[in-house]
Amino acid sequence: MQFLKWGAAAALALSLVQISAPAQAAGGKTLETVKARGVLNCTGHDGSYLGFAEVDDKGNWKGMDVDLCRAVATAVFGDPAKLKIVPISWAQRWPSLQSGDVDIVIKASGGTLSRDTELGLQFSMSYYLGTTKVMAHKELNLKSLKDAEGGTICIPAGTTIEQQVAAYSQKIGIKLEPVVIEKTEELEQAYFSGRCDLYAQWGPVLAIARVAKGKVEDHVILPDVIAVEPEVMILRQGDDNWVDVANWTLSALLFAEQEGITSKNVDEIKAKPTSPAVAKFLGAAPGMGKGLGLPDDWAYNVIKKVGNYAEIFDRDLGKDSPYKMDRDLTNLWTNGGVLFPLVVD
Repeated sequence: MQFLKWGAAAALALSLVQISAPAQAAGGKTLETVKARGVLNCTGHDGSYLGFAEVDDKGNWKGMDVDLCRAVATAVFGDPAKLKIVPISWAQRWPSLQSGDVDIVIKASGGTLSRDTELGLQFSMSYYLGTTKVMAHKELNLKSLKDAEGGTICIPAGTTIEQQVAAYSQKIGIKLEPVVIEKTEELEQAYFSGRCDLYAQWGPVLAIARVAKGKVEDHVILPDVIAVEPEVMILRQGDDNWVDVANWTLSALLFAEQEGITSKNVDEIKAKPTSPAVAKFLGAAPGMGKGLGLPDDWAYNVIKKVGNYAEIFDRDLGKDSPYKMDRDLTNLWTNGGVLFPLVVD
């Protein structure tokens, strides 16, 4: 009887050790596939999505979504060049991810219930909080969307904006004639040529389009907020480790900004860390990578070679870009925004 009691106690102790033992992730299936291939396949755009995914006059991809792709590639390989941008349309996003043609979708895509529960997708934390807005030709003298009864409205095909416009129009009691077009260039051409009275889009895209066309005074962004949508990185369900890699890559960009770590001063701070958390974060102390299946200096590489969140935003959308956008809600919590990093402990 005493032996049985001892045996039970030993079994219980062993089970507690197993439960409390730290996870030692070697990397999930997608991470292993990406490492074996030697390059990350990430989404681009089938044209230009100014500020987020566009091609410059030398044929190089740039924009916020592209830089986030570079950040993930750098986290895995230590090299932002180990990245293949795959140009795809809005409608191709999910088939391309599900088939394995791309490893991750970073393409101004919102986290929605149907994408989660019906399409078998998983989301990262939000990297941009976007509002859906409507732009109108100033000559129409519209004060709000309610004044646009019977008007034509350009809407990007294959996006949640179609449903958002339909729901909002019904809510305020008006009818609009949708003109649904896939490619952004063709969509904007339809609006700016006068084929559409209105243009429904993600707010940042409207602001950028108006500036890019050099016609800021001729177009009014109406005060109506059609919807608020958190933009997320999207991955296949069933690979939690790959979701962790995406989340911690985004968190690294935000943590670095919060701690004042930039691509210019990261070496100096790594040599003299300002806290134990910063030492671990930059790989000066161990522990940042093993549980993710990454090297301990992966976050250092991301900040050194891509920059922190503020650096990315400023060059792609903000003060150092042609678009001069304010961050508004897409700011750190310390600056009145909604973005925050996870805790490095």
